[in-house]
Amino acid sequence: MAQTLGLTQPANIEHPKISFAAKEIDVAEWKGDLLAVGVTEKDMIKDENSKFQNSLLKKLDGLLGGLLAEASLEEDFTGKTGQSMVHRLPGLGSKRVGLFGLGQSASSPAAFRGLGEAVASAAKTAQASSVAVVLASSEGLSTELKCSTASATTSGTVLGTCEDNRYKSESKKSQLKSVDIIGLGTGPGIEKKLKYAEVVSYAILFGRELVNSPANVLTPAALAAEASKIASTYSNVLSANILTEEQCRELKMGSYLGVAAASANPPHFIHLCYKPPSGPVKTKLALVGKGLTFDSGGYNIKTGPGCSIETMKVDMGGSAAVFGAAKALGQIKPPGVEVHFIVASCENMISGTGMRPGDIVTASNGKTIEVNNTDAEGRLTLADALVYACNQGVEKIVDLATLTGACVVALGPSIAGVFTPSDNLAKEVLEASELSGEKFWRMPLEESYWESMKSGVADMVNTGGRQGGAINAALFLKQFVDEKVQWLHIDMAGPVLNDKKHVATGFGISTLVEWVLKNSS
Repeated sequence: MAQTLGLTQPANIEHPKISFAAKEIDVAEWKGDLLAVGVTEKDMIKDENSKFQNSLLKKLDGLLGGLLAEASLEEDFTGKTGQSMVHRLPGLGSKRVGLFGLGQSASSPAAFRGLGEAVASAAKTAQASSVAVVLASSEGLSTELKCSTASATTSGTVLGTCEDNRYKSESKKSQLKSVDIIGLGTGPGIEKKLKYAEVVSYAILFGRELVNSPANVLTPAALAAEASKIASTYSNVLSANILTEEQCRELKMGSYLGVAAASANPPHFIHLCYKPPSGPVKTKLALVGKGLTFDSGGYNIKTGPGCSIETMKVDMGGSAAVFGAAKALGQIKPPGVEVHFIVASCENMISGTGMRPGDIVTASNGKTIEVNNTDAEGRLTLADALVYACNQGVEKIVDLATLTGACVVALGPSIAGVFTPSDNLAKEVLEASELSGEKFWRMPLEESYWESMKSGVADMVNTGGRQGGAINAALFLKQFVDEKVQWLHIDMAGPVLNDKKHVATGFGISTLVEWVLKNSS
């Protein structure tokens, strides 16, 4: 690896490999370090003698001499979301028993992913190597719901166990080696779901690491190298084509190259292609991700409070979602579907060779753009990426971008905005998000707002007024999509980062994988 500014190199840290298994055994006899029981507020209701009414909790409490009920009263543990208590108590096969709150009721993937993350955190504190997870109430769950519950819990456990410590001089390793999911069924069906959850979770970790990497390490060339590595690892189904600046010039990608012009780090246009190992291809899809490895704003430099220039390494969050999905799909190998993963990667910097406010750039579909703000650069790179995607003969395109602060103002930090003229595509992606547990909200594509995007000297400007900024950005992208192609834009500027922990979330990856599988035969 070439020397970086600041001589920083990420440590090569292997993620712990955790063995997951679905079992039907008596939890009281399970032997290991931590027995984790997921409980709702209803499960925690006690009778007049302060004893549990829930059958599983009553059984465990009996074997523990009433200490579980006593401890829950003393600690005011009522099963609220986020509450947990772990104690080392004699009387069971496990060294420790813990109760983990699921709130009033739990049925969503997000709730059980949260359970997995809480269990992983408790396991880390207790230095537990073996854990069992059981729900206090699982009797009424259908087989399908049991599978999705086990899958989400597995995902949460992986994501909660593996921290990104590559840039820390010291880090504490997790001891967790095995997790048994008890009481949610056994057999090939649930084992397949657990394996799927593992594959997608490690892909999310990969996406998080890309976004967490600073811009002095993750340059456009480094991002292209990571993408090529995915293709070579799964070379039986994935191929890579990295276009140079000269090749992009031949394809007339003036909009993208205009953004890249100021940087000392050359642009890399990245195209991965997934083809199934056998059988015919019935559907062709494209996933397009914004890939700005750093965004200074250009001559419209980001200044003042709230400009967040110090977090602009995350401006390639869309590309991380696309490549995370590629990594997962390379292992899952869905039949009947061809998928193109496309990222126009570059930096938006300032120099004598850079794009100026007022310049006119020409995109690869011939449309001209007056650049009235160099800090609305993501859409300029996506313009040429969308034209390129349409030229691959795809039927549907989903693009993901940390595109506008306006979308964060509208939807807050944890919900992504969805913009599309296609009701069918919106339905597909929103249904996929229900399975993944990620939060999306469909926004209007108000065509009348396009008036504010018209230029006196070119076909369009790249920004309209402050009002409806996320809608204007989506309308801009629409100009570069073939009318025959179904297209959906995801503005993920909010959920790309976990504001509390100041780390990447890996947002979008699990939804993209679910969406591709929906289109697979």
